[in-house]
Amino acid sequence: MKYLCLVYANENNLHSLPESPHDSECHAYASQAADTGVLLAGQALQPVETATTVRVRGDQVTVTDGPFAETKEQLAGFYMIDARDLNEAIAFAEKIPPARVGSIEVRPVRELDV
Repeated sequence: MKYLCLVYANENNLHSLPESPHDSECHAYASQAADTGVLLAGQALQPVETATTVRVRGDQVTVTDGPFAETKEQLAGFYMIDARDLNEAIAFAEKIPPARVGSIEVRPVRELDV
């Protein structure tokens, strides 16, 4: 089953705390997961100030700068994995380096029939 592991962290603290991961550590973890076939895709995201939110209500399209909601933590990246079950997905997520300074949301992917 596919799971999306969403990495949330305070962008101001993501790289400045003593326990903050370095990009090389994140890359090594992703490379290891890719080599085992668990990692299907993953990327870090640009800072939240580069985000654009699009809303459609009826015929009205609204485009605003920034994320959908103001929060302490921002979406910093993601890992798309293939795991047997939620327990295996959680075991993967707890080893994602930014989990030390933020949080990882683990969510099953709903396959669309297209």
